[in-house]
Amino acid sequence: MKTPIDIAVTGAAGQITYSLLFRLASGEVFGPDQPIILRLLEITPALHRLHGVKMELNDCAYHLLKDTILTDDPMVAFKNVDYAFLIGARPRGPGMKRKDLLECNAAIFSEQGKALNAVAHRHVKVLITGNPANTNALITQRNAPDLSPSCFSAMSMLDHNRAINQLAKKCGVRSRHVHNIIVWGNHSETQYPDLTHATIDDTPALDLVDEDWLENHFVPTVRHRGTSVIEERGGISSAASAANAAICQMRSWAFGTESSDWISMAVCSDGSYGVAAGLFFSYPVHVSSAGVVSIVQDLALDDFSLACIKASEQELLEEREAIKHLL
Repeated sequence: MKTPIDIAVTGAAGQITYSLLFRLASGEVFGPDQPIILRLLEITPALHRLHGVKMELNDCAYHLLKDTILTDDPMVAFKNVDYAFLIGARPRGPGMKRKDLLECNAAIFSEQGKALNAVAHRHVKVLITGNPANTNALITQRNAPDLSPSCFSAMSMLDHNRAINQLAKKCGVRSRHVHNIIVWGNHSETQYPDLTHATIDDTPALDLVDEDWLENHFVPTVRHRGTSVIEERGGISSAASAANAAICQMRSWAFGTESSDWISMAVCSDGSYGVAAGLFFSYPVHVSSAGVVSIVQDLALDDFSLACIKASEQELLEEREAIKHLL
């Protein structure tokens, strides 16, 4: 049996995490022979609910789950962790302005960044899913200066999966036949789901869909899917699909992508495609079998695509400006 790996999960009593933890403990993410230690972080008032989750994990008798540590202290939660899922975030309340939301979350993620910087494994992989995910990733990374920016990513796999499903349904194929979709930018309504380089097996996707469907159904459906789910579920946001996306992105990050395919992943920009360096921006990426992420380069982009990318970059620049005093 392998040496256990330590996995931190924040917001551990929440709905997304409830859909995530049992799949982690089953071996679905890191393999059927990889024991794990779960380090679960919650705010103090929610620890009693988290105890109930631990009881359920124990009752499943997972042979890979060596230990489950519950805490309200980030220094305990992130001690020597190999992987971290930062899911807990302050939701936007009634009447709350976006600037207020950014500031509330900046306080949470700056504290977690400092704790990661102090006690996490130096090659930790930190996936931020709590919204606004891209800017929360920026805050976390800036507060962990001793860790490489490559240790951090924000989740865009949920949008990527949503885009795959829409195209697969349109073309009457299974999702495994869809390749090289891209989601550019922010995890917000400025994101740009792009089919320019997508294929259905070896056929260009743009040969199989019409412009009206692309502009008036595909792009707005992917951009507004989260809102639509909340409306249909009576005010409850995506949970199982978000947990699934976190699993997909972390598994790809840990073990690599297919050599001929890419995924969408929000990583620290190096200036590729004209995006300001330092922003966490969703790009098409390849991941090596050693877990090294590289942005796919030299893709041809038309004026419409470039304009969409620039609009999402501008939103992220405005978010960064709103919380610059906290970085």
